Amino acid sequence: MGTFRTIEVHEAVGTVNDRIANDTRRELANQGTFMVNMMASPGAGKTSVLLKTIDALKKNNINIGVMEADIEAEVDAETMEKAGVSTIQVHTAGRCAMDAKMTSDTLKAFDTKGLDIIFLENIGNLVCPAEDDTGAHRNVCILSVPEGDDKPLKYPLMFEVCQAVIINKIDTKEYFPFDDDAVVERIHERNPFAKIFFVSAKTGEGIDEWTKWLMGEMKK
Repeated sequence: MGTFRTIEVHEAVGTVNDRIANDTRRELANQGTFMVNMMASPGAGKTSVLLKTIDALKKNNINIGVMEADIEAEVDAETMEKAGVSTIQVHTAGRCAMDAKMTSDTLKAFDTKGLDIIFLENIGNLVCPAEDDTGAHRNVCILSVPEGDDKPLKYPLMFEVCQAVIINKIDTKEYFPFDDDAVVERIHERNPFAKIFFVSAKTGEGIDEWTKWLMGEMKK
């Protein structure tokens, strides 16, 4: 019979992540910087929505930074730089989402002083990014019309951890079956307090309402 070791676990692995996340939130708040974790499936329109949001925030003289998380490419970071915002690229070495330590380490390499808001554009999927607290002050999920109104049923945790859900690509409703009432009901079954915004990153519809809410959250 083989030998084995018994290991007593006195602290959950997630506890370490939560501690780092809470430290990050506190440090950013102390310097007057607000962080938003943007999550979505690939192709839902994170970058497009973010660009429209940045345009709206700039009109209010808000200083913006963006952390772009990708397994490899730097396409989104280059797009953000062209938009004139402070940007840093994060390559996650195969990991499917950012956690608190990765976010904290990135912030240390990123000059965040003087920034009013930092967007973390997380890796595209509706599973892994919902599992770890990054230290953001608000979590936001983007769900696009072509994905369907059933996603809150299939990926409940994502919608439970988000303070806001953006329904993007509403300009495509004539081409895809999508029930507004059903998606709102399904989101609120999992998270009664989630704010829901229907937007089109293509036309700009709904962006003002979303950014108005966001600026209100920044002041809290």
